[in-house]
Amino acid sequence: MNYPMDPQIQNKRKRDDSSDSSPPVFVANGGIDLSLLEALEKAQHNPVETLDLKTVKKLALSFERRLNGNTAARLKYPDQPDKFADSELELHEELQKMKILAGAPELYPDLVSLGTVNSITGLLNHDNSDIAIDAVTLLQDLTDADVIEDNDEPAQVLVDALIENNAVELLVQNLARLNDSDPDESAAIYNTLSTIENLIEVKPSVSELVCEKTKLLKWLQARIKVREFDSNKQYASEILAILLQNSTANQKRFGQMNGVDTLLQAVATYKSKDPKTGDEEEMVENFFDCLCCLLMPLENKERFVKAEGVELMIIIMNQKKLCYGSAIRALDFAMTNYPPACERFVDVMGLKTAFPAFMGKIPLSKKNKKKRSKEELEERLISLIASLLGGILRGSRRERLLSKFVENECEKIDRLMELYMRYSNRVKAETERLNQLEIDDLEMDEEEKYNRKLDSGLYTLQLIAVILGHLWTSEHTRMRARIELLLKQQKLTKNDVKNILQEYHDNIGDLEGPEEKDRAKAKIQKFISAF
Repeated sequence: MNYPMDPQIQNKRKRDDSSDSSPPVFVANGGIDLSLLEALEKAQHNPVETLDLKTVKKLALSFERRLNGNTAARLKYPDQPDKFADSELELHEELQKMKILAGAPELYPDLVSLGTVNSITGLLNHDNSDIAIDAVTLLQDLTDADVIEDNDEPAQVLVDALIENNAVELLVQNLARLNDSDPDESAAIYNTLSTIENLIEVKPSVSELVCEKTKLLKWLQARIKVREFDSNKQYASEILAILLQNSTANQKRFGQMNGVDTLLQAVATYKSKDPKTGDEEEMVENFFDCLCCLLMPLENKERFVKAEGVELMIIIMNQKKLCYGSAIRALDFAMTNYPPACERFVDVMGLKTAFPAFMGKIPLSKKNKKKRSKEELEERLISLIASLLGGILRGSRRERLLSKFVENECEKIDRLMELYMRYSNRVKAETERLNQLEIDDLEMDEEEKYNRKLDSGLYTLQLIAVILGHLWTSEHTRMRARIELLLKQQKLTKNDVKNILQEYHDNIGDLEGPEEKDRAKAKIQKFISAF
């Protein structure tokens, strides 16, 4: 059965512009930054040149001369650093000058054709880590999202050249020699991750390439295992989420690296305490995003159950802290099309935790107070209950699950019909709006209309209809009587539910393969025939 992509797992946002990725500037003389004064003085004597092809060639030639001079000095005096120190300083200054090119991304193809990109990339492997850091900073500036915005083709040329010259591999290799405890190197770690993110933004295939050809996943895994929170740990969690979000290959690869256990340990830290800051809260959400992505392949669901992930998520829910909703989301992913997770959930008393939440007893954190956040939790819980009913088809577990809908005068069915009406009204309003758009001559094909209805709540309405189908086909007299009574009170009939199920049936895709598609259609057809 096809499930829409989780709205919370999407392209990660960049850090706030207020975040300073540069190393700290030390100031003296009552807070006056002398380096800025020096730069201003130089600028007065050296007015900024017009950025054109001539300037690019001039910068590139000067840079290549300094690079060749430094290479020659190092070869001639390999054991006498004082002999090549001046050439290194000159090379550093040339790299600083090259940053001006970020102001003219349309000239990137010229920079590539001159061979300069190859030379810059080679510096990532320079024996002097300070020069390698300069190269990282320059690449981060050149690929910055704000810089290359509206310059897609030149950006593509630059990124293709970087990949061709092994920039991805060299960036990750350089990470291994950088130490977070040093402010300059910590800034370089951030800039390296930022550059990798920029490359993926321009060329999404870099996401799998970097995991296939480098040890970036291993580095990120080690970084998020560090207990103390800092900005680079947060950024590592963000990059990991980007790498996992749309790549089954990366999800499987990280799963094989014991990634499920790593993420469970990371979120377990917050099972009974809340993050202290907004940045730390964002990091924890990144961990859960990673976990949910990781839970898409079947083998990782199995690892999740074996690592007692179901039990941990229930503990987090029972603690009623900020991660409450994220734990529900992770359980939803784990239990979708995976009966063993559903069975474990019932065995460890998960029903006692899930059904009060389904009834609306959701702890009011600052996050869950928002109307949309509460609705997202409701939708997750509906999906989770649909997975339970679809995954547990017989035996005592099935009886325990169905009994929940009978207890307390069938209050769970009352709640289900309340949600049915709310989502049904939403979908009707959206359908009328779409029909009006067509009357106003705005053409829209059937697929687009269907997707818009899904976004407005049709998918959740379909899941509610599926749950009603499970309850109806259980042939439990009290449940059937309650469903018929509630439909009648709303001036509805069983045909209304059948129509929703029919539309669902007709639009089941084959993302999971033709066999799964046929199985899912047969199940829905059984519900349609029973009503």
